[in-house]
Amino acid sequence: MTFAWPAGAFSAPPVVTVAVQGASAFRSHAITANSAASTTVNVLAAAGVTLLGIGVLAVGAPAAGITVHAHAVAA
Repeated sequence: MTFAWPAGAFSAPPVVTVAVQGASAFRSHAITANSAASTTVNVLAAAGVTLLGIGVLAVGAPAAGITVHAHAVAA
């Protein structure tokens, strides 16, 4: 997901915090690009799998149906 910041809102890449909501699987997120114009966030989801009685996470895949919240402030 890419967040496009309003033109002139930042003169340098902002400090961005991210939160995700939705779905029942384990979710992880990472900011993969950040500039004064936009910020790109990659969200992965992984289902829990039980293997020999031990709970582990399956391989992560791009998450669909996830709401991503971003808060950006000037550095």
